[in-house]
Amino acid sequence: MSNTNILLNKKIKAITLLINFALISILFSCAAPQKTKEIDLVWPMPPEEPKIKWVKWLRGEADVKEESAGSQLLDKILGETQQSMGLGKPYGVHAADGRVYVADTAIGKVVVFDFQEKKFIIIGESGQGSLSKPSGITSDAEGNIYVTDTSQDRVIVYRRNGEFYQGIGVKGQFEQPAGIAVNDALERVYISDVRKHTIQVFSKKGGFLFEFGRRGGDDGEFNFPTNLFIDRQGTLYVSDSMNFRVQIFDADGRFISKFGEVGDVPGKFARPKGIAVDSEGHIYVTDAAFNNVQIFDREGQILLFFGSLGRGPGNFWLPAGIYIDKDDKIYVADQYNSRIDIFQFIGEKYKASHQEKTE
Repeated sequence: MSNTNILLNKKIKAITLLINFALISILFSCAAPQKTKEIDLVWPMPPEEPKIKWVKWLRGEADVKEESAGSQLLDKILGETQQSMGLGKPYGVHAADGRVYVADTAIGKVVVFDFQEKKFIIIGESGQGSLSKPSGITSDAEGNIYVTDTSQDRVIVYRRNGEFYQGIGVKGQFEQPAGIAVNDALERVYISDVRKHTIQVFSKKGGFLFEFGRRGGDDGEFNFPTNLFIDRQGTLYVSDSMNFRVQIFDADGRFISKFGEVGDVPGKFARPKGIAVDSEGHIYVTDAAFNNVQIFDREGQILLFFGSLGRGPGNFWLPAGIYIDKDDKIYVADQYNSRIDIFQFIGEKYKASHQEKTE
């Protein structure tokens, strides 16, 4: 090929590239992304003062990466569009330090929404930390991640970067570990064993300390205990699923109180799953049969419930784990809707922080 033809081809390519960029610029200016209208969904409904507000969903990789419309269009033009990954069947959920951790039983891995780094991370894919059916999940003050695996009957600890750190317990220690919670002040890890009907307690270094409970319906006994939560005072809350109740213990496993019974009206339970406590001491319990979250005071009196069966905002389809962070944001693992539903408790802490911002 002659030098003249080479120069001509280069000029044609350059002109084509300029035209493409011009077209892209026009498309961006004409098709600017429309902001999604914010949904003002609260419980209870006006004229009563709202206590719970729906915030948003987390469903997959796009929710944390938030690519611009321009970059998405450019990917399409260049043929580089990739399928984003979504949640399968989330069971456990935890939030801390700009991250939301999800134990997904369908994917068989832990999914991390890292909003500080704008990353979507998968943990437990291979090696010593390989997961099969993660269920409970939490983290400690150092950022270590604790996961129960109900299929492998293991409890695995990862570093914040997702690297395997250690296992907890010896072979045969667990029959079906489910809920997990950390008491950083005492450096303890609490794990519910569904089939042993006990709560086992370990040091954060992995050493066994003690256990409490046995199968039964008396105070301090369990019938398939599932999820756990530790409040700011170190009090332990247990979802005692097949006794259809919540039990409350001190940090050493001494029984404090209980509430709940089987029934099909507000204040009763059918399939209690997740449990969490907000900054004012209200106790939240998900019920997979009612497809809602019920809120109780410390004495077990029903205060409010929110949610119903469905796919829209404020709906659930088989809710499981629940977690409330230090800012009173409420995270609910919505299994068959394949998402994490996020709500806000509008308490005194929230009101004070928002009043400061407006002043």
